[in-house]
Amino acid sequence: MENFIELSFYKELEENTKQDLNLIQVVLGPRQVGKTTSVRHFLENDYNGTYLFKSADAQLAPDFNWLGELWQDARKSYDLLVIDEIQKVENWSEIIKKLWDEDRAQKRKLRCILLGSSSLEIQKGLSESLTGRFQLIRAYHWNYTESKALASFDLEDYLKFGGYPATYYFSNAQEKFFDYLQTSIVSTVIDKDILSNHKVKSPSLFKQAFELINSYPAQEISYTKLLGQLQDKGNTDLVKYYLSLYEGAFLVKSLFKYSNKPLKRKTSSPKLLPLAPSFYYLNIQDEYSSDERGRAFELAVGATLTRLPVELYYWREGSLEVDFVVKKGKKLAAIEVKSGRRRNEKGLQAFCSKFPEAVPVFITLDNYEKFETQGLDFIFN
Repeated sequence: MENFIELSFYKELEENTKQDLNLIQVVLGPRQVGKTTSVRHFLENDYNGTYLFKSADAQLAPDFNWLGELWQDARKSYDLLVIDEIQKVENWSEIIKKLWDEDRAQKRKLRCILLGSSSLEIQKGLSESLTGRFQLIRAYHWNYTESKALASFDLEDYLKFGGYPATYYFSNAQEKFFDYLQTSIVSTVIDKDILSNHKVKSPSLFKQAFELINSYPAQEISYTKLLGQLQDKGNTDLVKYYLSLYEGAFLVKSLFKYSNKPLKRKTSSPKLLPLAPSFYYLNIQDEYSSDERGRAFELAVGATLTRLPVELYYWREGSLEVDFVVKKGKKLAAIEVKSGRRRNEKGLQAFCSKFPEAVPVFITLDNYEKFETQGLDFIFN
C-alpha cells in the first residue's frame, strides 16, 4: 500500500490554487484521511511556486506570535503559506483575518492554504471572522473506490474495514485493527478534537454515547430512547448536544425525516449515520449476520450520499419507509438500498405517490461501485 491515491478533493485544490481567486483555501475533514499527505504531494509535485508548510500541531503552544512570525517569514520569501491543524492556534481566525486584510490592502499576493480536522472549531472561526475570504474544500473518509485502489479491498472488506487508510495495514490481523482504530483514531478524535475544546459533564458517558450511536447504524431512533439507554437523568438536549459534537468531529451524521414542511423535519427523530463502516464493525467484532451486513451496506451508501452537494433525508410514515431522500434544487429522489435482505417496495411506492416529482432509485451490491463513481448522474439520469 505505497502508491499515492488521488482523493476527491485533490483536483479541486489544484484548480483553486492555480486560479487567481484571491481566497484562502480551507481543507477541512476528519483526522487520518490523508489531508496532509495529499496537500504535501500537491506542493511537491503539482505546485510550481514557492511555499512554506508548517503545522500548528508540532508547536508546544502555538499562539498569535507564532502565527504572526510565520506569516512575516512567508511574506519575505514565498508565494504560498500552508498551515496544518490551524484550529490549534487560539483565536486563529482573528489573526488570519488581520494579516490577510493587511496583505490585500498592501497589494501583496501571498496565497494561503489552511488545513483543519475539527469542524466545530474551524466553522466557528470561518463564520465569525473570515466571511467572504475563504473557499471550503472538503475531505472525507475513504470510500470504496479509494480503498480498493490502496489496499485491493473487495466490497465485503470495505464494509468491515473501510474509512481510515492507516487501519488497512491491519485488516488481516483484526485484533490489531480494532485496537488501532479505537486507540489511535476514535479515542484521539474524542479526546483532542472534542473534549479538549468543549465542556462535557461526564466524559465517560459521552464516550459511551459514541458506542451506542454506532450500534444503530442507518437507523431511526428517538432522542428519548438514546437518553434512556445512556441511563442519564438529563433531558434530550443532552443527547442533541452529544450528537452535535460527534457531527462536528466528522464521526456521525444525523439525518432528519423528509417533509415539505421544514419545521417537521427538525422535530423528527434522527436517523444515525456513522461516517465510516469500520465504526460499526468495531462494535460487532465478529462476522456480520445477514441483517448486520445489510446495515453496514446501508450506512456505506449513506456516507457516500453525504459527499454529494444535496440535501439528504430519510422518510417514514407508519410502517412505510424510504432509506434515503435526496433533494437537489427542484429535483427529488427516493433511494432504496437492497443488500439481499428481504425488503418490500411499498414505502418507495407510497413516497412516490405522495411526491410525484420524486424518481425511484435502487442501489444494490452489484451497482454500488457505479453509484459511488457517478454520484448525481447515477441518481438523476
